[in-house]
Amino acid sequence: MEATRPATRGDALQCAELCRNALDEVAALRHGTLSLRHEVGLAAKALLKPGGLERLIADRRRLVLMGTIDGVPVGVGLGRIDGEGQRTIGVVDGLYVAQGARGVGVGAALLGGLVDFFEHGGCQGVDVAVLPGDRSTKQFFEAGGFSARLIVMYRPLGGRASSANCPASRGTAQGSAP
Repeated sequence: MEATRPATRGDALQCAELCRNALDEVAALRHGTLSLRHEVGLAAKALLKPGGLERLIADRRRLVLMGTIDGVPVGVGLGRIDGEGQRTIGVVDGLYVAQGARGVGVGAALLGGLVDFFEHGGCQGVDVAVLPGDRSTKQFFEAGGFSARLIVMYRPLGGRASSANCPASRGTAQGSAP
């Protein structure tokens, strides 16, 4: 039976292994390596460092959950409360379920536990980053009531596109239509 529970110090090795697998899967996606340096993966990387899990679980604005099947850890969920007052938002920093344990409700249980934490923390909503082309993750979160509210655009520099092709270099103001 699938369940969730708060992570404890004793989960450090399982958390690190699950996060390592998650980071490897993200790195294989389009723009995954770049995103791991900026938008996603920072909290997961903290779990790979000595004492990382202890630091995260000591922070009352963070939650690390273990997803289990019959008591065996097969997933991890990382969340944090960001901001104060009316602008408080919950952020899912990571949610990963081992490949062999997917499709049986562990991910949904982890997401539900994080959302409960955010609701009890007074959050106005919840954000989660999903990489372009990762349809299964996008569909998972849409099934949980999420919708896109921001698309981050990216353009590589250095040889692929010259500044002559950039509308901003031709005087088009940021935010205006081409």
